Amino acid sequence: MAPTPVTPAVPRSGIRNLDELGLAHQRVLVRTDFDVPLTATGGVADDRKLRLALPTLRKALDEGARVVVATHASSESGVAPSLEPVAGKLAELLGQEVYLPDACVGDAARKVVGDLREGQLCLLENLDWAAEERAGEEGFARKLATLCDVFVNEALPCSLEPRASLVALPRLLKEKGAGLRLAAELEALGRAAVTAQKPFVGILGGAGLQHNLQVFELMARRCDVICVAGVLASTLLAAKELDMKSSLVEREQLALARSLLARARDQKLELILPVDVLAATSPEAAEGRAVSVGSLPDLHAAFDIGPKTLELFCSRLRDAKTVLLHGALGKLEQPAFAEGSRGVLRALGEASAFGVVTGSALSALALREGPELEGKIGLISTGGMASLAVIEGKKLPGVEALRT
Repeated sequence: MAPTPVTPAVPRSGIRNLDELGLAHQRVLVRTDFDVPLTATGGVADDRKLRLALPTLRKALDEGARVVVATHASSESGVAPSLEPVAGKLAELLGQEVYLPDACVGDAARKVVGDLREGQLCLLENLDWAAEERAGEEGFARKLATLCDVFVNEALPCSLEPRASLVALPRLLKEKGAGLRLAAELEALGRAAVTAQKPFVGILGGAGLQHNLQVFELMARRCDVICVAGVLASTLLAAKELDMKSSLVEREQLALARSLLARARDQKLELILPVDVLAATSPEAAEGRAVSVGSLPDLHAAFDIGPKTLELFCSRLRDAKTVLLHGALGKLEQPAFAEGSRGVLRALGEASAFGVVTGSALSALALREGPELEGKIGLISTGGMASLAVIEGKKLPGVEALRT
């Protein structure tokens, strides 16, 4: 039996949802996370973040708001890009014109916002063009406040940062609240927090111990069982003196890995490591060979969990009440090594547990599987480290600023 789908409402927390805000005839500033990758030719390479914000934007437009969208965007070069490609893609998705002033504040922005009619939308230029945004300066927030009557946060991944548009701006406005997606994520993440139903199963993949120690610590405090895959699993197996051959192992973390194994044993935490893997001589291999973790051939490396491990992980999902799945279990870039992750996602969708999926690569894979999967799982989070912070019970500056 699948879990009840998440209702887009915030628990009694002093944060209003979209239905509680007066949107009609108002200038509604929606702070989104449209920090999306761009193609070499200047297009949007991945529009998932835009699509996730569409329900909130359409609701505001349908209710007769004049919608002002604000976001920051970065690039690998370190130079903040123009949002012109984002405006073009957003116009395509909405099926209407999107106006783009040549600055995020100032005369140009005020002119475009002032000319909006009800049901029209503009996208402010990149907030990162203003150094005061990242510094969280109230003076910059006051400039943004001249462009809106209502503030809506639809940017959970950014809410860890004390940015001016996320913290200082909502504190200047009486009318403020959570967008549909943010409200749904807060509701769902709350179900995986301190009061999560037991048994609570954690499945941890992705990068190695250096990047995942915080997530491991969270799972060790909250979960009854932790299933481990990916580079972290190879490092833990090497710490148990198994020869992982050419697999990526964090040699400098082996002492810490041994201490984590001892800790799990001492606190009687069930820590499940792979019993078999899909091995190959190259991550670009067309297929992998299923071998036990103690029998990897020379020059071979582990690139995904094997079928016995997949069944072992899935068996723990059948009795679980809550599941936190973080990070890819294999090398998702190669289809041959994505089946472990897909298999666990399918099993979680079929289980009665309430599941939360985090980690950018795994969440992207889950979203590509189709929107119906989220209804079966519980939540496919795009919040990154912000999602994990909510599960830990930490306060996010951008969320706290919404409280009335």
